[in-house]
Amino acid sequence: MTGHTSDPRVTEGTRSDTGRRSFLKGAALASTGAAVASTFPAPAVLAQSPLVVKMQTSWPASDIWMDFAQQYVDRVEQMSGGRLKIDLLPAGAVVGAFQVLDACNDGVLDAAHSVPVYWYGKSKAASLFGTGPVFGGSATTMLAWFNAGGGAEFYRELTQDMLGLNVVGFLGFPMFAQPFGWFKNEVKSVADIEGLKYRTVGLAADLMQAMGMSVAQLPGGEIVPAMERGVIDAFEFNNPSSDSRFGAQDVAKNYYLSSYHQASESFEFLFNRDFFEDLEPDLQAILKYGVEAASTSNTAAAMDNYSADLLKLQDDSGVTVRRTPTDILDAQLKAWDGLIEQLREDEFMSRVLDSQMEWVSRVTYYELMNAPDYALAFKHYFPERNLQL
Repeated sequence: MTGHTSDPRVTEGTRSDTGRRSFLKGAALASTGAAVASTFPAPAVLAQSPLVVKMQTSWPASDIWMDFAQQYVDRVEQMSGGRLKIDLLPAGAVVGAFQVLDACNDGVLDAAHSVPVYWYGKSKAASLFGTGPVFGGSATTMLAWFNAGGGAEFYRELTQDMLGLNVVGFLGFPMFAQPFGWFKNEVKSVADIEGLKYRTVGLAADLMQAMGMSVAQLPGGEIVPAMERGVIDAFEFNNPSSDSRFGAQDVAKNYYLSSYHQASESFEFLFNRDFFEDLEPDLQAILKYGVEAASTSNTAAAMDNYSADLLKLQDDSGVTVRRTPTDILDAQLKAWDGLIEQLREDEFMSRVLDSQMEWVSRVTYYELMNAPDYALAFKHYFPERNLQL
């Protein structure tokens, strides 16, 4: 990874140590400047320009997740009163989808909107922050672990202490469990998926390999072309909206929802640490807590769009939607058991897994004991939906 000066596309929005520090020092002297301004015939020349934050996502421009990232941008800009302006870029604008962490670390980008599993190549522990073993907790449960159960400190330890990365990161938007994915033919058991070439990422790749599949780890924008060329036979990405936007329905007609391979993921909001810590405390707070604000709006948008697009896939595109067979779900849990045993050979990952299991054992016990049978009520009022439960 090269420094930001080598990329002609990285211009005024990229972190410049002297420029950014000068801006921030100027902001601190604003009150003095206001008094002096009265001596100038054109006070407008002293007006501050917004601080431009160059943020790249790991998503194609057409992905609904760019819309979700834009919700974060809108909230940050409004809460900052225009003092912050985020230049939001799609995957590939400056670096590839899987390279945004390195770009933030090096100062090529000020910020990124991605997922920790995309830097799984640096450490398998990255996958524990959203795409690790499923002990029974949902993505909401595990985002709560990150914010209230010690997960954020484990994340800081991994990124800053162990990997020595010059980044600060936050998690937001607890994703709905990711579908098992898209298949050309119906699958009823583990025997039907053995030998298939399958796209996924992170520890899910190890999981599927343990179940007899061969795995290719590809960014979202490369999935359908790989399917068309026969590089892969089946794939998962994330949700009905993203999947349909990049044309999943054009290369497969069997869509399986519900899976344990990636059931607790959230977005990762990354910042270059020097850039972030140079900001005034209120702007740091806006960038940090803007994640929580966007998390709420992203959830509403996801509920609206994912549900509507699932029906469109069924009604307009001829896709057969099923729940993943229990035989495959049972096999996933057994495969996770074997992987957990291997992961525990690493001291850090063992501590993270202990923390997650302790959290889920307590929190999910309450969640499950307290939750009414929503499926029973749904079937009562909407029997025509033929819910497969």
